[in-house]
Amino acid sequence: MTHHRVRRADYRDTADADRIIDLLDAYARDPMGGGQALDDFCRKHLADALARRDDALTLLAFDGDRAVGLLNAFEGFSTFCCRPLFNIHDLYVAPQARNRGLARRMIAELERIARERGCCKLTLEVLSGNAAAHASYRKAGFEPYRLDPAQGQAEFWQKTL
Repeated sequence: MTHHRVRRADYRDTADADRIIDLLDAYARDPMGGGQALDDFCRKHLADALARRDDALTLLAFDGDRAVGLLNAFEGFSTFCCRPLFNIHDLYVAPQARNRGLARRMIAELERIARERGCCKLTLEVLSGNAAAHASYRKAGFEPYRLDPAQGQAEFWQKTL
């Protein structure tokens, strides 16, 4: 049986930085990640940029010695609760390691850290067509965000700069 583990990444460790870039690039190339490789600027500067952010946290999931999963989260703040929160910005498990509970384990570890920090919630965005992710997130206790069901679900919008 293969040994699976999840641990926090060290942005200053060259091997971890390479793992983050490789997994994020695989995610970016996936149709659910946009279908385009990371550009050279991102590949060169991402680990250092993350290391300079106090609000960044990356978890890596391993199958034996090989990194096969990535969770990037950023601490935010809930004004309604007056407490911090974590937003899961990226969650990726390599195809060969899927359906082994690694996404669930990364989310559980983030939840443990969030509870230690006094966070009020975890948030994430998910594409409406990603049925597998929807099922996984529901199993982990997530649900669509709404304040008043009569007002509908929140939508994630963007304006590219």
